[in-house]
Amino acid sequence: MERNTSALRLTGLCRTYGAGEAAVRALDGVSLDLATGSFTAIMGPSGSGKSTLLHCAAGLEQPDSGQVEVAGEPMPRGSETRLTRFRRERIGFVFQQYNLLPTLTALQNATLPLTLAGRRVNRDRAVALLEEVGLGDRLHHLPDQLSGGQRQRVAVARALITAPSVVFADEPTGALDTRSARDVLALLRSTVDRHGRTVVMVTHDPVAASYADAVVFLADGRLDPAGTLHRPSVDTIAARLAHLGDRAVRAGV
Repeated sequence: MERNTSALRLTGLCRTYGAGEAAVRALDGVSLDLATGSFTAIMGPSGSGKSTLLHCAAGLEQPDSGQVEVAGEPMPRGSETRLTRFRRERIGFVFQQYNLLPTLTALQNATLPLTLAGRRVNRDRAVALLEEVGLGDRLHHLPDQLSGGQRQRVAVARALITAPSVVFADEPTGALDTRSARDVLALLRSTVDRHGRTVVMVTHDPVAASYADAVVFLADGRLDPAGTLHRPSVDTIAARLAHLGDRAVRAGV
């Protein structure tokens, strides 16, 4: 049997919020197959379903129907214990607002997923990872002693510490200044190019999305029929977003 080279496979994901006339179909049969060692950005107008897609793919939210596979393994349904174990073993997540524990140092925050999973912490490896993200001299600093960009780099190190199959990033540069955002995006790019990680990032920023290998566009809970944009540039991304926006306005009229 041919080995599955997909890091992430989504099949027919559907998710609806509310009921009756107030129901909103956030995802409407989304299927996606992302290769190992790829960097994919997910974009779309406000309300297009991109954050819902990311949360369902990462196991933070359950779809109403459809299936998620990470590195060939189906994401478990029904058991929160099994789902939590699955996430800890296969998934890393970078949040917009860092989500660091304020009483833990950079090193302790970075190794927290290992601690929660009851796994042995290899301190040398953790230190090396923080050095790689440029925080070798900030190991024992608390979050409020770090800049926003430094906090997000701790969050990236935390997402990578378990060597996950996929790293999800939800607007990872949304709270950062331009220079810090560039540094974090270069770091995510490096995890793909140097270490073969798979990164899936939701963003509204064409500049951020241009760091990816490909951009997937959503509109009204569905993939844009124009298809995935490969080798994206800021200009081609902005043009596609403008087209989607114009289409949404026409549909509204």
